[in-house]
Amino acid sequence: MASLQNIATVAAAIILLIAVDRAVNAAENWPDQSGIASTYFGNGEKTASGEVSNSENLTAAHRSLPFGTMVRVTNSQNGRTVVVRINDRGPFAPGRVIDLTSAAARALGFSGLAPVNLSIVMMAPATEWQPGKTNQAHRRPS
Repeated sequence: MASLQNIATVAAAIILLIAVDRAVNAAENWPDQSGIASTYFGNGEKTASGEVSNSENLTAAHRSLPFGTMVRVTNSQNGRTVVVRINDRGPFAPGRVIDLTSAAARALGFSGLAPVNLSIVMMAPATEWQPGKTNQAHRRPS
């Protein structure tokens, strides 16, 4: 019984390492983006990922990055940075590359609109993280 448990633990660790390796490789191959960031509000509303929005979380909306992807956002005007987790879709206004929560915008030192640069810290697996999933490869980042 103990050996089956050990085999399962090792197998889970290998799967997790493969997922992390793929996420790192995907992040390295994704080109950085520049454009305009905006703030959006929506406390308590469901996001495209199914998660309930909270303007005090460091989260953001992006048109195409998988949910759960961690993105470093740098304010081009003052050099301040923040790392956010993608949990929603948008922005839908032309010229904008990311919608940030109020907390993320405050961390960057702006309200409204600001020029930013985006770089991937960790790309989520292609199957996308979703709230409530228990698979370790899809565990919500802390």
